[in-house]
Amino acid sequence: MDDESGSGGTGRFDGRVALVTGAGSGIGAAVARRLAAQGAEIFAGDIDGAAVEAVTKELPGAHPLTVDVTDSTEVDRAFDQAVRMGGRLDVVVHAAGVDDPTAKEWIAEALLADRPPEVTGRLGDDSWRRVLRVNLDGTFHVLRAALRVMVPARSGAVVTIGSSSAFDTLAGYPHYAASKAGAHALSQAVAKEAIAFGVRVNTVAPGPTETGMAARTPVALRQGFVDRRVRPYATPEEIADIALFLASEEAANLVGAVLLANGGRFTV
Repeated sequence: MDDESGSGGTGRFDGRVALVTGAGSGIGAAVARRLAAQGAEIFAGDIDGAAVEAVTKELPGAHPLTVDVTDSTEVDRAFDQAVRMGGRLDVVVHAAGVDDPTAKEWIAEALLADRPPEVTGRLGDDSWRRVLRVNLDGTFHVLRAALRVMVPARSGAVVTIGSSSAFDTLAGYPHYAASKAGAHALSQAVAKEAIAFGVRVNTVAPGPTETGMAARTPVALRQGFVDRRVRPYATPEEIADIALFLASEEAANLVGAVLLANGGRFTV
């Protein structure tokens, strides 16, 4: 079993108040556990209330929040609740995101048939908007809410979870790549604004990671990501450790960074 304390030792976030989105599973849940193990008071948000309730039951003093990041009112309410109950907000890790299982199936079918994938022409407006709403609009809602709290306090660290697919775009997955590339650029633009007020914003860009999202990826597509020359799929805990580093004082000079965490699959 992985050491829940992660790197850096217990107590690195003693006295800090942290809000984590997408905390009901995967990377978000791993981040919440790591932060709690290192002393933070956790406000764990997720659209799946039952899932985030289960995660927070493991963490003494953690608070579950049911929040849909596409709804700015819900996001603002979650931040208000965290500040009201925690008295402050020092760390935000935004891990909420979605993929498109249907598009993945189309890509996998093409791989099995040994033909190029044809996805863009088949994408409906609803599929496009769903991915952009969660991955890009949601990132904006969370960043805006974080700055509204942190700028007056002149301190804070925000970490957004992006994707390596923003750089190494997968054929047949244009909406996901666009949403993550947009989220990266958004985070970097906000980072240059926020640092003047003592708030740091950075991004982790994971490659293939063993999450629920990855578990729903068709076998043919998963096999396409296998490369014996590089590390296998990352664990959520490995990505969480990078997020915690960016949120910590150890990364005080990192502002607007997009850290690739793809096991050596490519560099930029």
